Amino acid sequence: MTETRIDRRFKACAEAGRPALVTFITAGDPDLQTSQEVLNALPAAGADVIELGMPFSDPMAEGVPIQLGNQRALAAGHTMDKTLDMVREFRKQDAETPIILMGYYNPIYVRDPKKFVQIAKDAGVDGFIIVDIPAEADDELCIPALEAGLNFIRLATPTTDDKRLPAVLANTSGFVYYVSVTGITGANIADTGQVATAVNRIKGHTDLPVAVGFGVKTAEQAAEIGKDADGVVVGSVLVNAIRDSLDEAGKGTDKTVQAVVDVVADLASGCARARSA
Repeated sequence: MTETRIDRRFKACAEAGRPALVTFITAGDPDLQTSQEVLNALPAAGADVIELGMPFSDPMAEGVPIQLGNQRALAAGHTMDKTLDMVREFRKQDAETPIILMGYYNPIYVRDPKKFVQIAKDAGVDGFIIVDIPAEADDELCIPALEAGLNFIRLATPTTDDKRLPAVLANTSGFVYYVSVTGITGANIADTGQVATAVNRIKGHTDLPVAVGFGVKTAEQAAEIGKDADGVVVGSVLVNAIRDSLDEAGKGTDKTVQAVVDVVADLASGCARARSA
């Protein structure tokens, strides 16, 4: 597999002596126009890699904030086609920042996975994080994605022991996403010492970067996690920033984009000082 945008970005961050900041938003939250503006603003605010959530009616791994973000997007009429259109629009201004589609398999399965992989690649997508496809089903989407030159990022958790880890890592590319807690997104992050131990254990099995998420909310947490992790993943705090900026009718306001930008910039500052003496 040739070098991808994700590979290049993690390499550049490592050379800069800091972890990558990986940011998640739900496509179409709270509406297509506002979501596009948020997406377009992320790189300048400090996002190194973008996870774009594919709205789904039953996001079982998500906490309340991202569940509500999915509901807002779907209520506003968001679709998979619109998610891909958002990536195409983003690529008109940014050819370097990696975009990963994150979510669940059903919306891809119903569209024919092999065809979807090519459509996503043509739109400018760099990879997938699909939380409900086990390693035993790599032929469903993982292998077609790799054959098309897209990264397939797998999740490892505190319960992924050394016996299970090789199967998880077998066809993983781009980076490994370490879920720092046994729970849903937005939960409080685990003890940072335990996270460091887990990250180092995973690195003993792979040369891929390891990014840590589920629970990172502040610049201080980003700095602490980023001492050992190659990437820091943030999601619920950004979705909450969107939620808190909406008007009484749940619509985007002139404060929405800036609210997300401010949080991303603060988290980026934490990543920047993660390894300073």
